[in-house]
Amino acid sequence: MGARFQFFDGDDEFLVERAARTRFEEFSQDAADDFSREIIDAASQKVDDAESALDAFISAVRTLPMFGGKKYVWLRNMNWLSTDSVLGRSEGGEACVARLLKVLETVEPESVGVVISAFPANRVRSATKWLEANGESTVIKSAGKASPFAKTAAKVPDAVVELMESECRSSGVKIGSAARQKLFDKTGGNTRLLLEELRKLVTYLGADGGEITAALVSKLVSDFGEGNFFEPVEAFFSGDLALALETLHRFFFHNPDGARPLFTALQNRTRLLIQLRALMDSGEIRATARLDEAGFAQAAAVHAKHFEADAEKTSLNVFTQNVWYLGNSIAPATQLFSLRQLTELQLGLVEGFAALLARPGEPEPILRELFVRGLGSAHARRA
Repeated sequence: MGARFQFFDGDDEFLVERAARTRFEEFSQDAADDFSREIIDAASQKVDDAESALDAFISAVRTLPMFGGKKYVWLRNMNWLSTDSVLGRSEGGEACVARLLKVLETVEPESVGVVISAFPANRVRSATKWLEANGESTVIKSAGKASPFAKTAAKVPDAVVELMESECRSSGVKIGSAARQKLFDKTGGNTRLLLEELRKLVTYLGADGGEITAALVSKLVSDFGEGNFFEPVEAFFSGDLALALETLHRFFFHNPDGARPLFTALQNRTRLLIQLRALMDSGEIRATARLDEAGFAQAAAVHAKHFEADAEKTSLNVFTQNVWYLGNSIAPATQLFSLRQLTELQLGLVEGFAALLARPGEPEPILRELFVRGLGSAHARRA
């Protein structure tokens, strides 16, 4: 006898829902008719709502199709297993969960196929453990969300990589690791939003397909939520002057008083690039668009004595940074700027900040001039 039910939970609502829907559709392919398939929404705010959903579920699993065959039932969006909600902590909520478990013990998988998807679910809770242990369980782990304010970038979780790869394969396009990372960062790790933006990029490429590149993501996908803070920084260090000026204008439209933190972000990025470029020019690490991790480790061992032994993460000390973050988010820009140009850029940032103090009402023109000067020299170097 197979599992009495299929159970899906995890830390990303969209991925849990998507996985459960895919399984239910596969599961119920041989349903005799639409009356043999029932989907019951269990999302509830009050105990009464949970009890109504539970009653509908019990009725569904105990009522067989009129013309025979197997019945398929999906209890979706169940939020009764959370301990962060009033419902999840209430006696009535716990009673609903207890009733559900008793019903599941009596399900005959030969007659009824059951799928349950739960979010949020406290996985330490005994009921959640029972569901995972007694059914065919799938736990979706997305490894959290991206945050542009974090001192290191959030790596794209495996589940999200598979989501993007699957969507691209079905659409006949390709997407590289840099583009995946860029799209993940720009959407803040919101998988539902990420998928919609990915479909937009696929549509843009058209019927002939092609490849979604990091440059295309930068061009077509806006930064959402907190992400718009670093959009001008990423655009500037991509070397695309037109994009940098466009994002700068958009930034000040939404953040008219955001000049100071933007200067700080630009200065921090430039400090790290100066240190990496110096290590490359000295031959201690290879001058490539991706970080030479072996050379970086050797350089850290040599130069660590020049920094505080237990230094906190700071842009003043490149060796305190996450190596993966440096290699994927910082190092590529070393191909655009020489050490002299980076030094001039840092001095330009100091002069620009002084100009901001003298002309506080003109932040955008001051930074536009800085962007044009800085990227003008980078274009000259590439030419």
